[in-house]
Amino acid sequence: MSRMKFAAALLALSAFSVRAADYTVLQWNIWQEGTMVEGGYDAIVNEIVRLQPDFVTLSEVRNYRGVDFTGRLAGDISARGVVYYTAPGHDSGLLCRYPIERVDTIFPEVGDHGSIYRLHTSTPDGHRFAVYTAHLDYQNCAYYEPRGYSGTNWKECALPASVDELLANNELSLRDEAARVFIEAADADVAAGRIVILGGDFNEPSHLDWTEATASIRDHAGFVVPWTVSTLLVEAGYTDAYRALYPDPVEYPCFTFPSANDDVEIRRLTWAPESDERDRIDFIYYKAPAWTEISVAEASVFGPHRSIAKSAVVTDEGADNYIAPLGTWPTDHKGVLVKFMCK
Repeated sequence: MSRMKFAAALLALSAFSVRAADYTVLQWNIWQEGTMVEGGYDAIVNEIVRLQPDFVTLSEVRNYRGVDFTGRLAGDISARGVVYYTAPGHDSGLLCRYPIERVDTIFPEVGDHGSIYRLHTSTPDGHRFAVYTAHLDYQNCAYYEPRGYSGTNWKECALPASVDELLANNELSLRDEAARVFIEAADADVAAGRIVILGGDFNEPSHLDWTEATASIRDHAGFVVPWTVSTLLVEAGYTDAYRALYPDPVEYPCFTFPSANDDVEIRRLTWAPESDERDRIDFIYYKAPAWTEISVAEASVFGPHRSIAKSAVVTDEGADNYIAPLGTWPTDHKGVLVKFMCK
C-alpha cells in the first residue's frame, strides 16, 4: 500500500471514533473593537458570555495602543467563567472553546486590503477543525454602484452599464485574491481530514442574494450579479451555511449591514444615504471531508431587528430568526450565529 493510500485509510478509520456533536459559530464585525459605541467593549464581552459559541470569527480587530485585543477579550470572558483560547491577530480575530493546536496567517493585512487567519483544533468528540476568520478588502466595494454610489469614494455616481462592468470594478479589490488563497489552504485542510469553517465580513454580497427574485427590490436596479467571492467559494465546494438552511433571499434576507443602533447617529451608520443599502455581507461557509456528515441545524441573525435604509431606521422584513441584543449594541453590523450538526 502506498503512503498516500495508507494515510487515507487511517483518516477513514479515525472517522469511526468520532461522536455526533453540535457546534456553534458566530461571525461578528465588532466595529473597531467596540470603540465606536459607549460601553461597546463590555457589550461584546457580555454577548459572547451569553451565547458561548464554540468558535467566534471577529472582524475589525485593531490592537489599539499595542494591546492584543483577542487576548484581552478571552481573558475578560474567562474571568466570567467561560474559557476561550485565542492567538494574536490583526484586522481579523479568532476565539475557540478548545485548545488551539496552531494558528497561521493565510492572507496578511497590508494597506487595509483585508486579512485571513486560521486555527487548527480538535474537540473531545473527535472532530478536527480548521477555522478561518476573514475580513476582506472594503475598497472597490462595487455593490454600492447599482445603488447610485461609488464603491471607492461613496459619492453619487451613474449606474454601471452592465454586469460585466460592475464585476470588473469589483475585482479591482483584493477580495478575489484573498478568496483564492483561502481555497488553496482550506482544501489542504479538508484533504487532511479537517472540517473547514470560514466566517467573515466579506464587504461583498452573495450571488445567492442578487438573483432574479431580488432584482427589482432593495435598490438592486435590475441587476442579477454573480458576485465574485461567493461564486468562487461555491464552485470550490464550499457551502453558504445560512443559504443552506434558508435558500430564499426574499423571505430570508439576513441583512447584516448597516444595522440600526440606538446609540449612534444615523449619518454615521450609512454609506449611501439616499439608497436602500441593506445587504448580507457577513457569512459563514463550510466544507468537510467526504466521510464526515455535517449539516446546518439552526441559523440566526444576531442583532437588532432593524436596519438603516434611505437614512431612516426600518424594521427588517422577512422571516429571519433574530437573536436580540441584551442591551447596548456595539457595532454597525449584525452577526450571524450558526449551529452545525457533525457526525
